[in-house]
Amino acid sequence: MNIQWYPGHMTKTRRQMEADLKLVDLVVELIDARIPVSSRNPDIDAICGAKPRLVVLNRADQADPAGSRRWAEYFRAQGRPVLETDAKTGKGVGQFSAAVREVLSEQIARWREKGLVGRPVRAMVVGVPNVGKSTFINKVAGRKSARAGDRPGVTRGKQWVTVDRGLELLDTPGILWPKFEDAQTGLHLAFTGAVKDEIMDVETLACHLMAFLGERYPAALQAYKLTEIPAMPEGEEPVAYGYRLLELAAQKRGMRISGGEFDTERMARVLLDEFRGGRLGRFTLELPQEAAGSDGGGEERNV
Repeated sequence: MNIQWYPGHMTKTRRQMEADLKLVDLVVELIDARIPVSSRNPDIDAICGAKPRLVVLNRADQADPAGSRRWAEYFRAQGRPVLETDAKTGKGVGQFSAAVREVLSEQIARWREKGLVGRPVRAMVVGVPNVGKSTFINKVAGRKSARAGDRPGVTRGKQWVTVDRGLELLDTPGILWPKFEDAQTGLHLAFTGAVKDEIMDVETLACHLMAFLGERYPAALQAYKLTEIPAMPEGEEPVAYGYRLLELAAQKRGMRISGGEFDTERMARVLLDEFRGGRLGRFTLELPQEAAGSDGGGEERNV
């Protein structure tokens, strides 16, 4: 699947972010802990430049814990401060304010030397659609201030949220980049709901997800009573392998349409909903050693 989704408002959002950058001291970059490469917008580096940055591995509750540890180590080895959080339950969010002040410790010390005691830290929260920015901000603030939803494109416009007297957050709409050079990036973003389902063939997407789970996390498919997962034959296309598994799952769930055929389209939507909701388990779709070549052209993507 060659998935591309770049609504017109994202161009406006990018321009607004560039204009607002001068208003903040720090950029908080939320990425999906399940897909740390695919959910990092490569344009963010160009937009934010040398502005201090904190990477937040969000949705850590849905990621493989071993995978998240490897990613946290990877970012720290690159000199990137990183925090693991689950915005939905609030796990890790309590450490956010301290992490922000640690990143800006030298800047805060300079403010104090100038007599700017009590000056609030201002941070811009950025990320791809549906990565959980608004939910994260609401948890940090301890109240429902930013609009949140389980689909991409809920946040529009500029929203300032005061966490306390010493910290203010600027929520921003989710932003992608104009073209996914690597097809796998588009798939991973679609699996996790960062791309609207309406623009693609959901059944084909589910076939790709089934193929991934069958190869990497076969135990997850026990939720569909698939206890003996056939290996993907050499040379077979993942989508064909995934369709066979999808059909088996529909059979086990008793999903049929008129004529007795198995309802693979309905099964596809159930699979995606349950995967995105964390009901199938915890998965990391990308690992640090797979970062090379993930953005096309055989070059290592800057993560």
